Amino acid sequence: MLETIQKPSFLDGKLFCNALYEIDKSMNENVKNYELQVKEFKEYIEMWIHEIKLPIASLILMAHNHKDVYDKKALIQMKKIESYVEQILYYARGENAEKDYLITSHNLEDIIKGIALKNKDYLLENNIDFIVENVNYKVLTDSKWLSFIFDQIIGNSIKYTKEKQDPYIKISGKDYTDKTIIVVEDNGIGIPASDIKNVFDKSFTGSNGRKQKYATGMGLFIAKSLCTKLGHTIEIESVQNEYTRVKLTFIKNKFYDVVK
Repeated sequence: MLETIQKPSFLDGKLFCNALYEIDKSMNENVKNYELQVKEFKEYIEMWIHEIKLPIASLILMAHNHKDVYDKKALIQMKKIESYVEQILYYARGENAEKDYLITSHNLEDIIKGIALKNKDYLLENNIDFIVENVNYKVLTDSKWLSFIFDQIIGNSIKYTKEKQDPYIKISGKDYTDKTIIVVEDNGIGIPASDIKNVFDKSFTGSNGRKQKYATGMGLFIAKSLCTKLGHTIEIESVQNEYTRVKLTFIKNKFYDVVK
């Protein structure tokens, strides 16, 4: 910007112009230093998360193999720690997610089976009926990122369904010419109408979240961000004390079919 300003010929103008150049130079250096610090901090966070995931996974494996020593509640708490650590990782990578994902064809049924297995202990502990219908479809996505998205949705369903009578989580799909839609429905406490428009906002916990002391409001925010980057859409509809439905839409890409 300063390069476009014509340099004055009088002394006061020259002094003022030199001061502006020094200020601009200092600002650019400070911005570069700040960007470098942020980059180094994010790299450290990612490295730390990968390091901490190993002992967490080891503890979970030990709990499974030595059930006489570890009770089920301890195992569930370990898995919660693992889930929160994963959430930090995906949030830290969110700004540059396109460098970490690979869009290929994946079977939704396989991804959902993996999520069901991961959450098996939570579902059994809370006697939640897990129903899967008509999801044997292939979509263009990144399986790792989509698994995380499903995990956030299912985690919320478990959290707000477990205290209901005859709780269930139902995942069903429908295929169209131009898209595939997956709906995750639960009969939990639902979301107040006043909160629906904000559920994807960063750190928004809403009235339900305030009842759950440790709600962070980050799960759906990250899920929405990743869906946008992957080219999927995510929507929520709910009636308080009746149900919540999360709809994921996967657009079919004809260009991919031609060039793959």
